[in-house]
Amino acid sequence: MVLLHIKRGESSLFLYETSIRADISKLTFEIVTIYNGCLKVRRICAEMEELANYGCMLPPEMIGLTDEQITELKLVDAWAETCTPSGGYNLTKDPVGRRNGYQPLPQMQEMLRKAIADALAMIDKKLVGENKMLIEKNIKEALDLLRGAVTIVYPMQLPPHDSIRNEFQNTEDLSGTQALLEVIEPVKAQLWFAGKQMLPDKYLADFIGNNEKCKVIVKLQKSGEGAPGREPVFSEAERKQMMLHAYRRQEELKKLEQDDNDSYLNSSWSNNMSLKSQMQGIGDVKFRMGK
Repeated sequence: MVLLHIKRGESSLFLYETSIRADISKLTFEIVTIYNGCLKVRRICAEMEELANYGCMLPPEMIGLTDEQITELKLVDAWAETCTPSGGYNLTKDPVGRRNGYQPLPQMQEMLRKAIADALAMIDKKLVGENKMLIEKNIKEALDLLRGAVTIVYPMQLPPHDSIRNEFQNTEDLSGTQALLEVIEPVKAQLWFAGKQMLPDKYLADFIGNNEKCKVIVKLQKSGEGAPGREPVFSEAERKQMMLHAYRRQEELKKLEQDDNDSYLNSSWSNNMSLKSQMQGIGDVKFRMGK
């Protein structure tokens, strides 16, 4: 099987195992699905951290308003008393005014945060260094883990306007957010290898050859972004090793040059008495001091 090291720009994403006979169109769809799935998991984890701190999200018309403005406009959060965390809550005001302040109790907070940590570990980019593959099943398992934790803490479900609930139902609205720029629509996804776009009507073997046992770097791009930057010839570790080798070699040459400058002092031709010693046959005589 071929191991693809998927990157976005200079950032490593995950490893994906496939075959040289893989259809590029299908392969692109599978890879971008995993990529978008990782983004979804990270978005949910970020919102679940806020959920653990400040409770459910306020209705859209109340978000960002001060208490005085809410009172003046006579707005009421109809879901506040319905969607409360299991076991009770502490009132903790959200400083940015997005959530209602009904903070779950510490035990429930811990449950949410453990699910967050476990889910993020399942899609961590460090898996690349550990030579572990990422598949769509891993994304589903991470989402199920997060959904299960939220269901335990909020058995009556979150309000229909809460972004976490919308993410789980795939009805999230990312318009006007930075997250929207990160997501890649499958129809706009492209794969690039060695500076060339992998065209959707071809097979993987058309670009990397027929070796089933190889590992190559493939870059995920969005149409219109142009060709991604080429990978450096040497990795960062190899570059540092070469620089260290060059430095050591330079120091050795300096030392040899210095030795050459002084070596004549120990040469036979620099000894004024060398000719006389040779005539007398004592040129190589060495004296040994007795005890």
